[in-house]
Amino acid sequence: MASLRLQRVRELLKREIGEAIRREIPISEAGLVSVNDVDVAGDLKTATVFISIFGNADQQKRGLALLTQHRVRIQRLMARAVVLKYTPKLRFIADDSVVRGNKVLQIIEELDKSAPAESDSDEPNEELSENH
Repeated sequence: MASLRLQRVRELLKREIGEAIRREIPISEAGLVSVNDVDVAGDLKTATVFISIFGNADQQKRGLALLTQHRVRIQRLMARAVVLKYTPKLRFIADDSVVRGNKVLQIIEELDKSAPAESDSDEPNEELSENH
């Protein structure tokens, strides 16, 4: 389990990277970029940023390309906001966990609709109660 300090750094980086992306990357070009999580190395020299991009397929490709292209600028903005001994080198990875979660919820809803209605009888089984 990560230390409390590392967890706090992760949350702080997540917030500041999200803010830098919001200011630097236009939604019209890249879609809506959301920072889902940040995984920081123990020495704080590298950070993996898990992002979701909401938009069409072209916006998603363009969004990841823009993030990679503007990585140094985003790191610089983050370094101004978060004072650490080392500024982590950022690496952006598309995170499809939100999409996968929505698919799972959709499957569950379909199963609920197709499941036969169960009987509402709350009476205990008489055979079990007579034998005991």
